[in-house]
Amino acid sequence: MMVLVDTCVWSLALRRQEQRDDADVRELETLIRDGRVQLIGPIRQEILSGIARKAQFDRIRRSLAAFPDLPIEAEDYEVAASYYNLCRSKGIQGSNTDFLICAVGVRHQHEIYTTDADFERFARCLSIALYPANGSSIRPSRGRRA
Repeated sequence: MMVLVDTCVWSLALRRQEQRDDADVRELETLIRDGRVQLIGPIRQEILSGIARKAQFDRIRRSLAAFPDLPIEAEDYEVAASYYNLCRSKGIQGSNTDFLICAVGVRHQHEIYTTDADFERFARCLSIALYPANGSSIRPSRGRRA
């Protein structure tokens, strides 16, 4: 099964100044080697946003160039909005990008690989499949939306 990788996982691997041994980074490397990684434009934008140094921006942009974006259809935006409305009606908050990730993941029948705890809350209401990374745990959201 293909895996739609969320911004938070990419950031662990690509944006850290100091690389360390991390289960999520190793898992992403395995998914890349297996050819199972998927990306969408909004995630690419989030990964590249806020990088102050041009050299780092260019390095990360080149790294991501190996991963073409899955196409996003008008229906995906509509489904994302309905997901937003459904979750909000149940007291669950999320960002537009988070719900777009959910909608694209469902349409393509891809698992979503994230460390953002918000997605566990979304899964209570939505038919999303979360990728069960080995040795990884979803971390509490720090108020930042992926």
